[in-house]
Amino acid sequence: MALSQKESDIQLMLAASCHLGTKNCDYQMERYVYRRRLDGIYVINLGKTWEKLQLAARIIVAIENPQDIVVQSARPYGQRAVLKFAQYTGAKALAGRHTPGTFTNQIQKVFEEPRLLLLTDPRTDHQPIKESAYVNIPTIAFCDTDSPLPYVDIAIPANNKAKHSIGVLYWILARMVLQMRSTLLPGQPWDVMVDLFFYREPEETKEPGEEDAADYGGDNQAYGALPAPGGVPDQSWDESAPAGAGFGQDAPAPPAADDWGAAPAAGAADGWDAAPAPAPQQAQFASADQFGAQY
Repeated sequence: MALSQKESDIQLMLAASCHLGTKNCDYQMERYVYRRRLDGIYVINLGKTWEKLQLAARIIVAIENPQDIVVQSARPYGQRAVLKFAQYTGAKALAGRHTPGTFTNQIQKVFEEPRLLLLTDPRTDHQPIKESAYVNIPTIAFCDTDSPLPYVDIAIPANNKAKHSIGVLYWILARMVLQMRSTLLPGQPWDVMVDLFFYREPEETKEPGEEDAADYGGDNQAYGALPAPGGVPDQSWDESAPAGAGFGQDAPAPPAADDWGAAPAAGAADGWDAAPAPAPQQAQFASADQFGAQY
């Protein structure tokens, strides 16, 4: 027996752990909690999650211009899902850090005036929620059991901390929007895989073999076999060559150092040694009496 769309969606959310909350529960989120496990984790009622997804999709479809819908996520696990959701629904994605004043400061280059705001986590995206309250923008957010709900108009109860859970929620919401726009038939399966909405590690995005550096020269030739530049004799780093071969073989031997302690040979002195020794000066006065007799 084939499952209905709601049943298959709930099975997909169960596989992605969308029903697992946290050990804390906000008093406004108690209505969406099914029960509490023995380890203290609250379990979310996925039936209410699916109904809230339907309600959010109807609100999104009611916006005539899809560019008036801003989808935002400061959490890294939701940035890829936000971009994919905006790609398939025509909304505008703001992935990464929110610039303060995006919705309130008209002088900024990134100023936006959306008619609807869709967020991944009310706790991480607290700044856009606060700004949307200033300018009366309706806000839809995926809320965990411990998420604060002030200024959130539509809270979709789900696990917003796991990358698979966030990807599945955005995938289901995007498919519902396309079905309500009659872009996709209700019984027709969507050809877009849910894996495209999942966060990928930077190491997973690299192509295989991209890190392998190409060999120098194109072939596995040794550095000693490289051609020598012009004017320089070809030298090889071959270890089998005898000691002293190579660059030291052509260099002239240094002159023998002179022994400064040895006496100079007779008749061989020149330069500074050829200068005659100064003659000793004779004393002009033999005694102090002769020196004093002059004065």
